[in-house]
Amino acid sequence: MQKSANNNTKPARAPLRDVDGIFLLDKPSGISSALALTKVRGIFRANKGGHTGTLDPLASGLLPICLGQAAKFSSYFFEGAKKYIATGKLGISTTTCDAEGEVVETKDYQGCIDKLESTIESFLGEITQVPPIYSAIKVDGRPLYKYARKGQEVEVPSRQVQIFSIDILDKKADEFTVCVYCSKGTYIRTLVSDIGQALGCGAHVSMLRRIEVDGLPKGQMHTLEFLQNLADSRDDIAYFGDMDRLLIKVEDAMNYLPRINVPYDKAVLLCMGQRQKIDDSYSFENCTIETSTTLQIRTNGMFLGVGHIQKGVLISDRMMSDPLHTNKGLYKN
Repeated sequence: MQKSANNNTKPARAPLRDVDGIFLLDKPSGISSALALTKVRGIFRANKGGHTGTLDPLASGLLPICLGQAAKFSSYFFEGAKKYIATGKLGISTTTCDAEGEVVETKDYQGCIDKLESTIESFLGEITQVPPIYSAIKVDGRPLYKYARKGQEVEVPSRQVQIFSIDILDKKADEFTVCVYCSKGTYIRTLVSDIGQALGCGAHVSMLRRIEVDGLPKGQMHTLEFLQNLADSRDDIAYFGDMDRLLIKVEDAMNYLPRINVPYDKAVLLCMGQRQKIDDSYSFENCTIETSTTLQIRTNGMFLGVGHIQKGVLISDRMMSDPLHTNKGLYKN
């Protein structure tokens, strides 16, 4: 009787491709942001990619994955205020201010929850935070967590952040869940730990989920499972139409910025790195020639990049790669 052939052939994969856009991942708890990026890039078969707004492995929720040229502009569209849901466990303080750290102190939490409302009020507005030693903030060019892992002492720089609102969603004798709306740079682990200290019993984060970032569409997150199922349901592995429709275009993510419209001939020179003196042929939306903040630059509606104005001269800061195909000799409109 003839044995059947042992088929060890790996399933075919589409070749890597150039694709630009932002995928709003609903990152699951338990994996790093770097691993989440690797998985999304693999499913999209993207040549290039990065993520912005790192989430700790414990945390879940909104993690923007920037594919292709979107990575160039991630620092601009992730500047907005953010909203989180967090659960604080009372009576236990840890080295990382969350459940992944080592316990450094335990205290009796009985009755502490009764002071939660009044305590939270003292954390509204501008506050000073000292981020946890287990964080990616750099001191002398090294992330703080590298000092912590080697047991080296280092002065952790404090920072000013804004807490716009803290809404209590649930509370029990030994824990509380809140929705926090805060400025960029706020450490929710530190906030929960500081609230616990103010209550007199200490606390650490047992659950953390980012749900919104100002400037990015709300309610459009998708899970890895959803994305993988979409990829697996294709008849043609080279077809990415349904998946690519989930991507936010770079120009849409940047459209919140004030806008300067540049004549095509001058846009060509600007894309080649030449500063351009502004004249009457330029037009402005939500800004003027006196505007000193970052502007989005467009020509005939096409997004070119971002820049700023200095003494009546437009200077490019970050541009799309050859958006007008000038490197291919296509200079005409």
